[in-house]
Amino acid sequence: MRSLLEGSFVDRCENVLAFGKPGSGKTHLLSSISQELIRQGRRVYFSSCSLLVQDLLIAKRDLKLSRVLKSLGRFDALMIDDIGYVQQSREEMEVLFTLLADRYERSSVMLTSNLPFGKWEQIFKDPMTTAAAIDRLVHHSVILELNAESYRLAQAKQSKQADG
Repeated sequence: MRSLLEGSFVDRCENVLAFGKPGSGKTHLLSSISQELIRQGRRVYFSSCSLLVQDLLIAKRDLKLSRVLKSLGRFDALMIDDIGYVQQSREEMEVLFTLLADRYERSSVMLTSNLPFGKWEQIFKDPMTTAAAIDRLVHHSVILELNAESYRLAQAKQSKQADG
């Protein structure tokens, strides 16, 4: 964790990929790293995957996708939260792949997912696109697996015990 908080992974254009069940702290962890990067003067863009994909689709429709990709390229790190959480259409995943390919070896991507790589074909809809996306993400990356129990579930249990 210290090396991630120091931010040198950004200098090396490495990605940070956090996997785990819902409520395991993926977003909290990467948000903390993002906050530290910002304190260091680095530029970080945060978005849920679904909102980012919608923005990219609008840009593609308006023939401004290259301009939006260039704008996102100004950020040292791009944090994409909850990739694979909501099933997306093929067109939506094509723009996401375009973004990932554009950032490959140029700048860092930080992402959270509740789906292991073995199930990413559900995200990208096509075996070749899936393999290419995974290949680009893992080539220079730190992969974190959070196998903790859901903190929401734990809080609910504690609350129920306190009430009962």
